[in-house]
Amino acid sequence: MMLSTVCIDSAATEQFGGKLGQNLRGGEIIELISDLGGGKTTLARGIVRGAGSTDLVSSPTFTLSNVYKTPKFQIYHFDFYRLKEPGLMEHELHGVLEDPEAVIIIEWGSVLRHILSAKRMTISLHKISDDSRELTCSYPDKLAYLVAE
Repeated sequence: MMLSTVCIDSAATEQFGGKLGQNLRGGEIIELISDLGGGKTTLARGIVRGAGSTDLVSSPTFTLSNVYKTPKFQIYHFDFYRLKEPGLMEHELHGVLEDPEAVIIIEWGSVLRHILSAKRMTISLHKISDDSRELTCSYPDKLAYLVAE
């Protein structure tokens, strides 16, 4: 399935993420795709807040991963921008993927896409102007609840 929407500013991008976060049940994988500065971390911040976390959300570009606690599950936020080869991160990601309650958000996931489930939501963010983005969500039927009102 596919859904496309335009977010006119970063607040709208975060709000869209918040709606996704409210619908998370645990066990979901969300891959975020865009260029540098495309709004991936802003969207992730909305997802984490929507899921009920009060943790400070920041880009894990230099740390490769952050973990956020919510009332129901943990959200693992990975950023593989600096990763040229999977190495140890493949092992770490495999461990998290085996947790049926963990929610996983991945930025720059192409280097590890071979181990990601096809049953994931992929959100592509395309810059329309300095502030606005078009978000295109692709997902299997079983994840349609994520974008339900």
